[in-house]
Amino acid sequence: MTKTRREFTPEFKREAVALLESSGRPLMQIATELGISPSMLRNWRAVARGASPRSRAAPRDLPAGPGAAPSPADQAAEIARLRRELDRTRMERDGLKKPHRHLRGDAQMKFGFIEQHARTFPVRLMCRVLQVSPSGYYAWRSRPESARAMANRRLLQEVQSLHARHQGRYGSPRMHAALRAEGHRVSRGRVERLMHRHGIRALGRRRFRPTTTDSRHSLPVAPNLLQQEFTVSVPNRVWLADITYIPTGEGWLYLAAVLDLATRKVVGWAMRDHMRTELTLGALMMATQRQRPGPGLIHHSDRGSQYAAEAYARELASMKAKPSMSRTGCCYDNAPMESFFYSLKVELVHQRNWATREEARRDLLGYIESYYNRQRIHSALGYLTPEQAERKAS
Repeated sequence: MTKTRREFTPEFKREAVALLESSGRPLMQIATELGISPSMLRNWRAVARGASPRSRAAPRDLPAGPGAAPSPADQAAEIARLRRELDRTRMERDGLKKPHRHLRGDAQMKFGFIEQHARTFPVRLMCRVLQVSPSGYYAWRSRPESARAMANRRLLQEVQSLHARHQGRYGSPRMHAALRAEGHRVSRGRVERLMHRHGIRALGRRRFRPTTTDSRHSLPVAPNLLQQEFTVSVPNRVWLADITYIPTGEGWLYLAAVLDLATRKVVGWAMRDHMRTELTLGALMMATQRQRPGPGLIHHSDRGSQYAAEAYARELASMKAKPSMSRTGCCYDNAPMESFFYSLKVELVHQRNWATREEARRDLLGYIESYYNRQRIHSALGYLTPEQAERKAS
């Protein structure tokens, strides 16, 4: 069977090239994260620089002449690198902040903490603060390490590595699933205890405040075909669509997304400084070009004017898709989409303060395409990533 050639919207190409130019990371790495071939990304970069798509673009890493000023791309890469270093430093600082709160009254844990920080603080000072005796610490230190303690120490290293790899986004359920996927035979309770003892936790969550859409318009409204039936096993049968707001120093950046209900994969997205119909159409066109759904697809959204507009209805009709809309003011009719936006806000948006919309675009692209679709395991998918769920279903 002939494989369908994938197509990408101009917005996707533009954002991919911008991510490459600003991140300072190798082209091969960026291409792998976005799920595209290196030659494709190289051609897009060549076009963006005004060169022929098949010509080899000028290498960006060639050293400049003596005394030459760094290029804007080099300056942007250096700024991005410094910001990443600052984020890592803050995370390490916050992770070690007031660790004695997590030590409770367990002397073994206190002795372990003293051993870990013996090169940083005087042992007697730490014993006095933690209310244990120096002689007890040295007696504990002279005992041979038990097999259980050795296993816990190795497991802790794996947990800390996963926690850093996912930038603090995994709590104990996903951490347990990730460890099992890597071949570790360990119970969820043991992972919970280990994370609790060492103060390892997921990023703080704010109170859930679902947003509703102003549906006060005279445009035609589609019936609710979904009726909160969120169990779908075949991709490209039901798509969910919605818009969210991203704060930046320049004002709001609006993100429209299209989510496949079966795989929880974000199949289309668009970002603008406005929320007119062009925004939602951009996300729908990206999803259509990438997935090429067959007739009968159910497209579910809220009753916002962007989804009820004539241009959007024409696009759905050309796809032979069935429009479906939530009830007035009921965000739970589109709960999986709200869940995605909630994860996005907790795991990325609430952890950043973007000065410009362009900075936000880069990070949002990286989160959606590189992390959420390809690395983040999803409890509703049996702790698979959306990409793995799509491959499994195909």
